[in-house]
Amino acid sequence: MSIFMNERPKTPGQFGRIFPPDAQWLQKQPVEAILDPDLAIVDTHHHLWDIPNNRYLLDEFVADLRTGHKVVATVFVECHAGYRSDGPVEMRPVGETEFAAAMAATSEKGSLGPTHVARGIVGFADLTLGERVAPVLEAHIAAGGGRFRGIRYATNWDASDAIQSHTGTGPRALQRPDVRAALGRMASLDLAWDAWVFHTQLPDVIDVAQAFPGLSIVMGHAGGPLGYGPYLNERDEVYASWKRSMTELAKQPNVVVKLGGMLMRLAAFDYLALPAPPSSTELAAHWAPYMQTCIELFGADRCMFESNFPVEKMGTGYATLWNAFKRIAEGATPSEKQALFNGTARRVYRLD
Repeated sequence: MSIFMNERPKTPGQFGRIFPPDAQWLQKQPVEAILDPDLAIVDTHHHLWDIPNNRYLLDEFVADLRTGHKVVATVFVECHAGYRSDGPVEMRPVGETEFAAAMAATSEKGSLGPTHVARGIVGFADLTLGERVAPVLEAHIAAGGGRFRGIRYATNWDASDAIQSHTGTGPRALQRPDVRAALGRMASLDLAWDAWVFHTQLPDVIDVAQAFPGLSIVMGHAGGPLGYGPYLNERDEVYASWKRSMTELAKQPNVVVKLGGMLMRLAAFDYLALPAPPSSTELAAHWAPYMQTCIELFGADRCMFESNFPVEKMGTGYATLWNAFKRIAEGATPSEKQALFNGTARRVYRLD
């Protein structure tokens, strides 16, 4: 079953699904002054797509970028957009890199604003191809026009039918020899692996990090803690399990963490049941226990914030989201804030 829905659900509690944001509801979010407006930001994780009733291309993204924060560059992450409609199946995802590169080229003309949209591109490749993934990766690199930086190969999966996956097909996918061979090929090409698993699967990422010390691993969405379905009444247990695994993952120097993308899966608040979107103070309170723990475990130079827009737009506006992140990082030093909001991203995704 797809995680995408053409309409907003009619009843609360439907987490893990992507639906069109409710513009009228978002307008009820309290207007806030932009915190630390001169702090340069690299948005390390966003999508662009044209889904029925859910168009989010340059015009829509730029409108969000213009809401006040100083976003200097962004990283586009795969979302099955712009795939080629013919040719070898394994090569069809290269169309998404072509699509993102075209968006980047339009952005760089400057007419849409100062942000370098899709300065980095993270695409998709079927890693079960093993060594045969090499020409696919090389095609992505060529299509990216100097912007292609890695592959997101999402293996998030849970046995519960209530937990929708992205592309995960079952447990222990990262143990497959063909996937391991493909990860090795990525490392040889200096491409990062954007990992996306649920907290129950973090030991598999730890194992990959140990097996491939030369592979740059970006752990997405703060390690994927779950808070709905069978995990609804196990928040303390989930946090404890997540923290144990993230503590071990932090020991692997080739791993960095993206802080964000927790709206759908942590399910800390029911964005379908509220009369208005929460404030940045409320968002920070929901997410700080996880994000601040990541910063403590990994250090600011191995953490970076992500908007995960337009997915997070189901529950908050762009300006409020980044205010929440700034509240979470308010105890950091100026140099730590620089790392969290742009420095780590520049280094890991080689944006300079």
